[in-house]
Amino acid sequence: MSDKYEPIRLRNQLCFPLYLCAKEVTRRYAPFLDELDLTYTQYVVMMYLWEQQKCTVKEMGEALLLDPSTLTPLLKKLESKGYITRTRSETDERSLNITLTEKGDALKDKALKVPEQMKCCIGLTPEEGAQLGQLIMKILTNVENSNK
Repeated sequence: MSDKYEPIRLRNQLCFPLYLCAKEVTRRYAPFLDELDLTYTQYVVMMYLWEQQKCTVKEMGEALLLDPSTLTPLLKKLESKGYITRTRSETDERSLNITLTEKGDALKDKALKVPEQMKCCIGLTPEEGAQLGQLIMKILTNVENSNK
C-alpha cells in the first residue's frame, strides 16, 4: 500500500541531514576559532582575503554568497580588530575596498592548524572529503541555476 506522505517524511529529506551537518560542523569550529578571536563567518571572510589580499565588498559578497547587510557589520568588526581596512574607491564612491592588513595576514599562520583540528572530528579520508565537497558544490550550483 502506497503512503502519499512518504515524500515528506523527515527520513526522506536530503535537506535535513545537510542542515544538521552544517550546523554541527560549524559548531565544532567554535573552540578552534575562539583562539583566533573569529566567528565562523569571519573565518570564511578571512580565508577569502588570505587568498585575494584585497577586493571590493561586492566581489566578496558574490564569491561568498553573502549580502551586504550581512557583510557590513562583519567587516566593521574585522576592521576594529585591525585585520582589514575599508576604504571608499576613488573612482566609484559607492564601492568599498577591503584590504588585508599585516596583522590580518599574520593571523593566517595561526589559522593553519584549524583544518587539521577539524579533520579529526569530521573523520573523512581526503578522498571522501573531496568527493563530498564536489557533491555539495554541485547542489549549490544546481540550486543557484534553478533561481535564474
